[in-house]
Amino acid sequence: MQTKSKIFAAMLCAVPFIAYAATGESPDEILITASRFEESSNHVPANIRVITREDIENSSSNNIPEVLSQLGGLVINGSSLGQLGLGASVDIGGYGATANSTTLILLDGQRLNPIDSSSVSWEAIPLGSVRRIEILRGGASVQYGNGAVGGVINIITKDGGANINEVSVKAGSFGTVMTNAVLSLGSGNTSLRLNANTANTEGWRENSAANLYSVGGKLTEFLNGPNEIYLGVNASHSNAQVPGGVVGEVGQGNPQPAKFNNVGSANVVDNASVWLGDVQHLNEKLTLEGEAMYSSRTSNFFQPYSSSVAANYTGSNPSPTNSNLQSWFWNLTPRLKADWGKWGATIAGYDFNKSSEGSSDAYSTLAQQTLISYGAIRMNDSGNATLFSRSPYIMERFPLTSNVEVSGGFRRQTQSAVTYDANAYSASANASKTYSANAADLAFNFSYLDGQKSFIKWNQSFRFPNIDEFWGWDSNGARVFKGILQPQISQTVEFGGEWHFWQTQLTASIFQSNSRNEIRYDPNSFTNLNDPNGIRRKGLMFDSTAYATSTLSFSVGGKYQRSLYSEGPNNGNTISLVPDLTFNARANYTLDDHWNLGGVVTYTGSQYYDGDLSNTLHKIPSATVADVYSSYKSGSWETRLTIKNLASTNYATSGGYGSVSMPSSLVQSYYYYPGDPRAYYLSIKYAY
Repeated sequence: MQTKSKIFAAMLCAVPFIAYAATGESPDEILITASRFEESSNHVPANIRVITREDIENSSSNNIPEVLSQLGGLVINGSSLGQLGLGASVDIGGYGATANSTTLILLDGQRLNPIDSSSVSWEAIPLGSVRRIEILRGGASVQYGNGAVGGVINIITKDGGANINEVSVKAGSFGTVMTNAVLSLGSGNTSLRLNANTANTEGWRENSAANLYSVGGKLTEFLNGPNEIYLGVNASHSNAQVPGGVVGEVGQGNPQPAKFNNVGSANVVDNASVWLGDVQHLNEKLTLEGEAMYSSRTSNFFQPYSSSVAANYTGSNPSPTNSNLQSWFWNLTPRLKADWGKWGATIAGYDFNKSSEGSSDAYSTLAQQTLISYGAIRMNDSGNATLFSRSPYIMERFPLTSNVEVSGGFRRQTQSAVTYDANAYSASANASKTYSANAADLAFNFSYLDGQKSFIKWNQSFRFPNIDEFWGWDSNGARVFKGILQPQISQTVEFGGEWHFWQTQLTASIFQSNSRNEIRYDPNSFTNLNDPNGIRRKGLMFDSTAYATSTLSFSVGGKYQRSLYSEGPNNGNTISLVPDLTFNARANYTLDDHWNLGGVVTYTGSQYYDGDLSNTLHKIPSATVADVYSSYKSGSWETRLTIKNLASTNYATSGGYGSVSMPSSLVQSYYYYPGDPRAYYLSIKYAY
């Protein structure tokens, strides 16, 4: 408790520096995520954190989820993160178990979120290919539509014209080896960027080995002036064993063995995508941009334990040995910007999205015998869902004075869902439904110096349900189709800004958000539903970097937030898997032209286990994890030593309470997914 108090006090001490904001100048930054066009940060009424390539290189991160946690200050959790960040869930807005559905992830402006509730395939994005990451906190459905409720993360890759070529190899604990190569070629107005990445680990837990491979590229043709057309492709493959959770509370039991029914299980995922983009400056005032993208994804979860008699204990339905998913997604996103000079700017666009996913489950011969004895009507499960959405939007920015602007926007998205389900225990079911949702925002932005601003903003954003949220379970664990849910709506008021003073950069904001019809899983009815009770989120967040000297920099960031039911039987109770307090501190010191060293400390406050609606159970304890690193550069070569989790802290950022499978029964118990212990990594990079 003393640690939490000290960290919160440090956050409060940082906020008063805002009073001295106008004492210095700093050049403003060009951002993309806030409006989908390049725009000066002075014109953006939002809390945006930009992580540069230099930030990433001067860090201890092995993968993008670690970058988002250590440098972005975001909450990262998952059931099998390991050394490669697999299955990571990123929570910007404090949504807990539904974070995957409320944080929109983009790659060069193209959405990566699957149409089900699974996580983004982070392995498809080599860390070495990332040029910068823009994190927009707060609702952004006006700009991006569905899912941008908590915030948006736009991962921007290296431009083919940047002439960056490098090869790196990293090896370390638990048999982990990662390789990355980026090649940039150019001739005249044509540029080509290619990247390839491999990552392999044996894992520190039993049954946690993983193999990842990805390749990608971007071909750009620069036309007259700033006009360009580009073609991008990307493909990835992952084969990751799944160790499962540890039964008990965090710190109990031996976290290294795999759960008995996960021994031998693995998840194989293949992704492929291709996109075509165009930027055309029609005249001095009009710019036309747009992309067309197609992507596909297949996955197979194999659990051999489900084929044994031991898995078919009394009182529970047998599980499939193989669960297969096949999905595809395409979108078309034309948009037009009119720059009116001193009269502001107008952006209008229309997004088309269509996606589909089919599932099929196969049962072993032994499991089928149990299905027959239970009265099953078929020996397999199958299902399909197709989504089609149309979404026009408009945004306007209008200067009131030389320093004050008013901006606003509106989007209406209509989504049609068609589903089919045929499982072992129920007759086939067909359903279709069309819902619409509106997004809007209004903001006042006061920019008094380059790179310095204050803003106040009201926003309404939405998310439609993922396709697997149409289903639930009965008391025996059989899948049951429950119907197509309505979209959830969130309204947020935020005040914040960006300031530069005394060699220090500070961004901070305070906010309050209210949700209705929030889509959540109800552990009492074993189904997903539109929660009839309101949920409120409020708090403050900040990130600050100070340059003590030309060779020494310090960064601190944090968020204090309460995510609570604001009405109903759980009024005042905290949402599970949402820590009240997160905090990180970073330091980087350049000794000379060759040596560099630094470290990062990340604190995650205590949080309720998933499934604890009443807040009567124990909490996942708070955890502090520290990493350090040192690098040596000589010419085109760089060598880096990294020690992660220096104190070998025993911690977990995700866990729950509910029905847990045991060898002969289902029991009510805590369970958790442990973080990695201390690990060492040595990397060598050659840039040319």
